[in-house]
Amino acid sequence: MTSQAPLTYDQAGVNYDLIDPLKVTAQRAAAATAAHLAGYGFSEVKASRGESAYVVDVGPFYMASIVECLGTKTLVADEMAKLTGRSFFAGIAQDTIAMAINDLITVGATPLVVQAYWAAGGSDWFGDAQRAQALVAGWKAACDTCQVAWGGGETPALAGIVEDGRIDLAASCTGLVNPKERLSVGDKLGPGDAIVLLASSGIHANGLSLARKLAERLPQGYLTEIEPGLTYGEALLAPTALYSPVTEALWKAGIAPHYCANITGHGWRKLLRHPSALTYRIHTVPPKTAVLAFIQQQAGQDDREAYSTLNMGAGFAIFVKAEDAERTAQVARDCGVQAWVAGSVEAGEKQLLIEPLGIRFSEDDLALR
Repeated sequence: MTSQAPLTYDQAGVNYDLIDPLKVTAQRAAAATAAHLAGYGFSEVKASRGESAYVVDVGPFYMASIVECLGTKTLVADEMAKLTGRSFFAGIAQDTIAMAINDLITVGATPLVVQAYWAAGGSDWFGDAQRAQALVAGWKAACDTCQVAWGGGETPALAGIVEDGRIDLAASCTGLVNPKERLSVGDKLGPGDAIVLLASSGIHANGLSLARKLAERLPQGYLTEIEPGLTYGEALLAPTALYSPVTEALWKAGIAPHYCANITGHGWRKLLRHPSALTYRIHTVPPKTAVLAFIQQQAGQDDREAYSTLNMGAGFAIFVKAEDAERTAQVARDCGVQAWVAGSVEAGEKQLLIEPLGIRFSEDDLALR
C-alpha cells in the first residue's frame, strides 16, 4: 500500500456533489419539453427519462438516442505519444463510441447510426496524419464491430475554448427498439431476478482524472510497469469494451433483459439506477483488472471508495430472470466477453450489498437515477 495520503476522485477535480444537482435541474426542465412530441404524433417513454438513453414511441417501434463525451482520456494518449512515439487514437476512437453505444443498449435498443464530434484546439491538430488517420480507422473499426452506420459529424477548430494541441471527442448514437418487446427500462425488474456482470477491459473512460492525478505520484509516471511488459499508460489506454454484440446475441437467443446498467461514472453505484425499492445482493465479485488494482493500491483507496468511482472489473450489468442467468453469461462468453452470475434482486430497502467486500451503498449514495 502506498505510504502517501489516499487520493480520492474529489481531490482529482471531479465532485459529483457539485455536478449532480445541475443534472437534476436540467432533467426537470427537459421533462417539460416532452409535450412537443405530441405535435408530431409521437410520445416519450416516460420511464426512460433519467435513464442512460432517451426513448420515443414513434408507432411501430421505439427510437432511442444518446450523446456522450469521452472525457479526459485523450490527455493520457497525448502524453503516451510523447513518451513512446506511438499513436493510441484508434483505441481512443473506440472509447468514444463505446461511451455512447454502451449507454444506448441499456434500454434494449439496437444501435443504428453514430455521429462524431471532434473539436480541436486548432486546425493543426488535424494536420498530424498519423494521429488523425488512427482516429478515423479506429472510429470505423468500432462502427463495424457494432454494425452501425457512421453518418457524419462535426470537426470544429475551437481555439480559445479547447486548449491548443488538444481535442475534445464526443459521439451521439441513435437506435431502434424493434420489436417493442425489447424495451428494457426496468418495468419488469423485480425480486428473484439475477444480476449478470460483464467484464471490463480496464478503466474504460471513467476515472481518468483520478488516474492522471495518480501518475504525478509515480516516479516513472505513465511508464511505470504495473506488470512485466505493461506500463501504466498502456494499461490505461486499453480500449473500452463494446457490449452491443452481447445484447444483440442475447435477443437472438431469446433472452430479454429486465434491466441493464452501464457501469461508468459513480462506479458500482450505477447498479442502484432504477427508482424501485429493491435490494441488490452481490455474492460474486469479478476479479479486478491489473490497472484498477494498481490504481486502488497506489491511491490508497479502500474498497468502498474504489467501487464507488471505478468499474473494478465489471463494465456492464444485465438483470434477467433467474432461469436465464447462466445462459446469459454463456452468451456473453461466446461473444468473447467474460461474464459472471454475480448476484440477485430482492424485495426490501433500496440498497446494494457487495457481500464479499462488506460494502453497502444506499439510495443516499446516488443522487441521480
